[in-house]
Amino acid sequence: MTRRTLPLLPGAALLAAAALPVLVPTWRDAAQPLVPLTGWVAIVTGVLLGLRFGQVTVVVALVVLAVVDQAATRWSGVGDLRDVVAILAPLNLAGLAWTPARATRWQRARLWTLLLGLQGLGVAGHLFVQPLRLPWPPAAGAPAVIALALALAATLARVLQRPRAVEGALVWAVAAVFLALGAESDPLAAGLYLAAGALAVVVALVETSHAMAYGDELTGLPARRALNELLDAVGPRYAVAMVDVDHFKRFNDAYGHQAGDQLLRKLARTLQDVGGGGRAFRYGGEEFAVVFPGLNVERARPHLEALREAVGEMTFTVREPDRPRRKPKEPRPGGGKQVGVTVSIGLADSSGGDTAAEVVKAADQALYRAKRGGRNRLVS
Repeated sequence: MTRRTLPLLPGAALLAAAALPVLVPTWRDAAQPLVPLTGWVAIVTGVLLGLRFGQVTVVVALVVLAVVDQAATRWSGVGDLRDVVAILAPLNLAGLAWTPARATRWQRARLWTLLLGLQGLGVAGHLFVQPLRLPWPPAAGAPAVIALALALAATLARVLQRPRAVEGALVWAVAAVFLALGAESDPLAAGLYLAAGALAVVVALVETSHAMAYGDELTGLPARRALNELLDAVGPRYAVAMVDVDHFKRFNDAYGHQAGDQLLRKLARTLQDVGGGGRAFRYGGEEFAVVFPGLNVERARPHLEALREAVGEMTFTVREPDRPRRKPKEPRPGGGKQVGVTVSIGLADSSGGDTAAEVVKAADQALYRAKRGGRNRLVS
């Protein structure tokens, strides 16, 4: 299991759980009273939370699933309407996955309000104003299957490119749409699949909100809030190291803030591999913290020395300003300057009975001494 496929796990588990009452007859009776409520509770809860947190993608995805729920149950007798939903719903979910990440929440809201409004007007005009009676095939016909295949491919590609929780949930929302609309003769199955799709989106919203609160977006490391919670629960024995990039301001001034961000991301990946059970956090700016539960200064020192040496041997390629956004088929030789980087480390532990705040302060003071002592060294 790779980092890029991890966002697919919650939705896969939920959809598999939804399939059990469909496949196991003895479970159907137990699931029957829960199905009508579960899906709508998930949808309404997710929409309210999405609006509260400004997660437009989540809100629109749940609105699409609500429309599919109506198409699979109340509109099953309106063949044209159900078939149009079978084609448009997966494509809308795929479009959500590929909405530019840099778009603001208001840009997303305006875009999707316009798109859904135009689709609604188009469908209403086709069905109720001047019915064209186009030869729409059944929901399992070629257009719907093609739409599903395209939507699945698009959402999966997006997860591989941008492995985030919401994008992973959209893959299973597409699958839930297809399964629900394909279960025309089994309302229980349709309800279960749509409930699973809605729950996958809500779980992704919770994961995203947790990451925003506890994670650092730039490096992907847990942030200071997560560090504080770990220190509150770590136990009586632990060591804390404060790690700072040497001459980072000079690096930023010479190569630009974008290069500085790239350097911090690369350093974060190295910190994640520290031995001794150490857990790395972004503390702020170019400063990181590493906590070693159950270790003291002497036992944590070898792991930090190995980390310091690994960073010192690391080379960083500064991207040129005119570097193409995509990797060319034939890269230019010597494209980018190779620079080295070092870190200074301050280390302290809880052996003196100090509070967590005092241990962090002691590690920070040791870091300051490492800086004054010439940098690229570990001081405790």
